[in-house]
Amino acid sequence: MKLNDEQIVQFSTDGYLLLRGALTDADLDPIIAEYEAHVDGRAEGLLAAGKISQLYADEPFDRRLISICRENDEIYKELDIMHFRGRASFEFLVNDNLLDMVEGLVGPEITCSPIQHTRAKLPAGITPGGADPHVAPWHQDSGVTWEEADPHFILTVWLPLSPARPENGCLQIIPRAHGGGMRQHHIKQGLGTVIIDDEMPEQEQLTLPMDKGDVLLMHKQTPHRSTANNADVVRWSMDLRYQQTGTPTGRPYNPDFVARSRSNPSSEFRDYDEWCRLWIEALKEIKGKAIKGHRWAVLI
Repeated sequence: MKLNDEQIVQFSTDGYLLLRGALTDADLDPIIAEYEAHVDGRAEGLLAAGKISQLYADEPFDRRLISICRENDEIYKELDIMHFRGRASFEFLVNDNLLDMVEGLVGPEITCSPIQHTRAKLPAGITPGGADPHVAPWHQDSGVTWEEADPHFILTVWLPLSPARPENGCLQIIPRAHGGGMRQHHIKQGLGTVIIDDEMPEQEQLTLPMDKGDVLLMHKQTPHRSTANNADVVRWSMDLRYQQTGTPTGRPYNPDFVARSRSNPSSEFRDYDEWCRLWIEALKEIKGKAIKGHRWAVLI
């Protein structure tokens, strides 16, 4: 789906663009099937090890993980994209339908940032330790990169793999608040990076229920948050970042790659095995090192 001039102007004005039904089942079902197969295989292993009492095989995609994690939650930490590293997930990062939308805002030379996530937001109280990294306070995505990326445009792409509703923690944003630049953040223990109270915009907050196939394009300076999941389903979603090739990602210790190049198609990265290797090496390299991904002081 290519963006039209009106949509591009709307993004520039509002700091976001919500596209309903922009992706098809053919775009998203391979990712879902890959995660379903992974969860199924891990459930088989947990059952064989006596760690769960049954497979819960008859439960749907947005419920099965809940039942498994109530008995044993070790699957939960494996599901983010850089740990799971599924082939279908990698191929989606360079999905043509997706990149056509991205190109309208980023331009024809597109790099896939290493800030990329697949989130399985469990109901409150089920996540390990009672905390959930997928519950995010008010922040700007520009606030979770190093300063080197500050001068450069980075596009956030957020999309659900299952229905996202207020009751299960869909996104809330503050439209037309992206023109004020970077706001002061701090890190709150147990919450993460959050805009300080005095810097919160006064504009009205907007809640964005979304369905599978919908896509949210968001400016890196648009304040947004994701609340707790108070429903009995998993809120599965992905959030990805894209930017002009040659600009710093703000995460130099993690791998980025060229997703599309109109001027030099041979530079486009399509090597799934190498992508896996790069992530394995990066995660190994930073393990145990005091690399501070977020720049802000911790609020005591």
